[in-house]
Amino acid sequence: MAGSRGPLCSRCKLCCCCSERETRTPEELTILGETQEEEDEILPRKDYESLDYDRCINDPYLEVLETMDNKKGRRFELVKWTVVFAIGFCTGLVGLFVDFFVRLFTKLKYGVVEASVEECSQKGCLGLSLLELLGFNLTFVFLASLLVLIEPVSAGSGIPEIKCYLNGVKVPGIVRFRTLVCKALGVLFSVAGGLFVGKEGPMIHSGAVVGAGLPQLQASSLRKIQINFPYFQSDRDKRDFVSAGASAGIAAAFGAPIGGTLFSLEEGSSFWNQGLTWKVLFCSMSATFTLNFFRSGIQFGSWGSFQLPGLLNFGEFKCSDSDKKCHLWTAMDLGLFVVMGVIGGLLGAIFNCLNKRLAKYRMRNVHPKPKLVRVLESLLICLVTTVVVFVASMVLGECRQMSFSKHVRNDSYQQVRTEDVNSSMKTFFCPNDTYNDMATLFFNPQESAILQLFHQEGTFSPVTLSLFIVFYFFLACWTYGVSVPSGLFVPSLLCGAAYGRLVANILKSYIGLSHIYSGTFSLVGAAALLGGVVRMTISLTVILIESTNEITYGLPIMITLMVAKWTGDFFNKGIYDIHVDLRGVPLLEWETEVEMDKLRASDIMEPNLTYVYPHTRIQSLVSILRTTVHHAFPVVTENRGNEKEFMKGNQLISNNIKFKVKETASSGKKSSILTRAGEQRKRSQSMKSYPSSELRHMCDEHIASEDAAEKEDLLQQMLERRYTPYPNLYPDQSPSEDWTMEERFRPLTFHGLILRSQLVTLLVRGVCYSESQSSANQPRLSYAEMAEDYPKYPDIHDLDLTLLNPRMIVDVTPYMNPSPFTVSPNTHVSQVFNLFRTMGLRHLPVVNAVGEIVGIITRHNLTYEFLQARLRQHYQTM
Repeated sequence: MAGSRGPLCSRCKLCCCCSERETRTPEELTILGETQEEEDEILPRKDYESLDYDRCINDPYLEVLETMDNKKGRRFELVKWTVVFAIGFCTGLVGLFVDFFVRLFTKLKYGVVEASVEECSQKGCLGLSLLELLGFNLTFVFLASLLVLIEPVSAGSGIPEIKCYLNGVKVPGIVRFRTLVCKALGVLFSVAGGLFVGKEGPMIHSGAVVGAGLPQLQASSLRKIQINFPYFQSDRDKRDFVSAGASAGIAAAFGAPIGGTLFSLEEGSSFWNQGLTWKVLFCSMSATFTLNFFRSGIQFGSWGSFQLPGLLNFGEFKCSDSDKKCHLWTAMDLGLFVVMGVIGGLLGAIFNCLNKRLAKYRMRNVHPKPKLVRVLESLLICLVTTVVVFVASMVLGECRQMSFSKHVRNDSYQQVRTEDVNSSMKTFFCPNDTYNDMATLFFNPQESAILQLFHQEGTFSPVTLSLFIVFYFFLACWTYGVSVPSGLFVPSLLCGAAYGRLVANILKSYIGLSHIYSGTFSLVGAAALLGGVVRMTISLTVILIESTNEITYGLPIMITLMVAKWTGDFFNKGIYDIHVDLRGVPLLEWETEVEMDKLRASDIMEPNLTYVYPHTRIQSLVSILRTTVHHAFPVVTENRGNEKEFMKGNQLISNNIKFKVKETASSGKKSSILTRAGEQRKRSQSMKSYPSSELRHMCDEHIASEDAAEKEDLLQQMLERRYTPYPNLYPDQSPSEDWTMEERFRPLTFHGLILRSQLVTLLVRGVCYSESQSSANQPRLSYAEMAEDYPKYPDIHDLDLTLLNPRMIVDVTPYMNPSPFTVSPNTHVSQVFNLFRTMGLRHLPVVNAVGEIVGIITRHNLTYEFLQARLRQHYQTM
């Protein structure tokens, strides 16, 4: 029972509901999933679907289990490892494709522009050089924007969306093949177009799409050769492969397989085990070495040498052999690193605050307009960025003395890397043996600029570094969120590296700390700013250590990242969490606040249920599916014996809210809004989970006016009801808005849970029996047939069901989940939250001690905003 769509006014038939829209409290607005305009806060939306990670242990699944043995289990595990390797291999190839064409387009662009600048600096036609640069950049960015128009979800880095997916939220289109194509092509155009974006972040999204798509393709191929292998057709298996693909993307981007594994654990998956850890690590290793193998062979002609571990590698940090006083870092430097972490956290908080305001502005003023406006915004940012880069390089740069590295190693990789650093110096308007420091930072690929800041022994002017930081910081902030595929890792690293290099220059030149190694401070600055923006700790520490190949940097990086995160968290959330909130995704955190344990399951559950009977007519099922948007329905039978316990008052029932009608019409007071939870709470608390002896005593208290024989009969019915499969069948009835209060709130014995997709499948395949027949005559579907349409099940509104007899009856009991996770109405919220999140649930029924369902809990009922609203209500009623 996922949440309903839209505000309540569009659904409720009672005119008094909409008339009170202006007078609702903030708590009520939060519960209804609406936006409180005066605070301009975006509350979690109810129209996001949850993924169903819980196994449905129904009859078709049990039939599959009966055919399983150890040999088939080992074969299944072997195929799973093979698929994991294929995911890593394909993710590495995607990274190779993006890197190859980014290098090709960038080399072409800078080759033409630099030749034009050299020529026009003598002839005075630099305007022509600027036009040439604008021509290249605008063309590339225009192509990237067009790809986003084809698949809008390919915009940005994709990390917030993948984080939501691994948290259990289905974001439409996030793992489609078309998304992968648009993401891979779009990111190479946006990077080649000179925007301050990176290609490493989108690699995580690309890997996740590969992880989601390959296993389904594999399963389809196996079915063609008559091998029954249905296990990859479920959200549970898909989640594991998406986790592996996301970690493979990180591993390919940074050459950090362990960091990729930890990223998938820290930022995404709500469920983890040892077996999944091994598979994810193996997938990351496969991606790293696939990319390394091909890049090393293509660039160095040395196939099998494995010299380029990732798209971004920081090279070797080493003091000059001539400087005997130099150390990479000392214990005295840790205090400086802490201060740099604080500043990095502050800068990250400013970046996130500005970007959030920009994102809200785009949501209000750009996205509602025609799609062409988004393309024009991308071109505007490209135009401004190109002009700033060109003018700053030509006007604001300083000529610095060229200094070549003196510690060249014998291995070919280090020698080529040193030559790349030296050859990337730009000499615009500077005499021989000097270079333009601003042009060296701006007129190079971002990875080359990072290597310059890490390893170039010649200093950059403090003024140049300061201007570069300001330009890059604000332009990167403006760019992130625009309608092009874009990453944030490399821009944050580059801006942070300039910040660290600026600190090192100040310490060396003005304070006299000549022993410090500038590369270390540049690395710490990069970690500080990146940590302040994204607020990652464990995985980012390992990623940076693996990228530097220097384990001694572990302590400085860890301390800097922790301080940056704590400082930034004092002001706002990380950039990815901010964009998740802006989308209104009901993301579940790792745990609830301590104060939330004052609430129970009965306080947060949805008490107004839409349910089905074990044997229901087709017309009733179609009516339920077409008039509700819920994704699961309790399968219940009625217990009329307990109705009079809680039937009190004259009440009208709407879809989600109950309005208590005053008996005196002359009072003139508005109807108060009450939820069904109040009535259900009384009922659930009257049947707490006591031992049978105490339950007998409570039942005796409730029916003290009856004689002993009647009390014993009622108690026996209550205790034995759980062991009677389906005592009462009402195939002619279905939940209706026209039900009376007694009909809607009758006690319901809970037997299981059935999904919307399962009901639609049963209707499409004509699984039913006639009234004159037994349910044993109903056709039976196998597990493979039930999962054949996964993940795109038919929509009930698109089906032509005219050939079905509406009086036919469907027996749903073989296909429902008879043993889902359930909680007592008195369970504390922290226990409910931990069960829901760790087990990856989609629906959590609330069942009292005698097996009666009194409510249901979904993801929306566990969001921070919803719990806060219910907690405020709890304080008001104390």
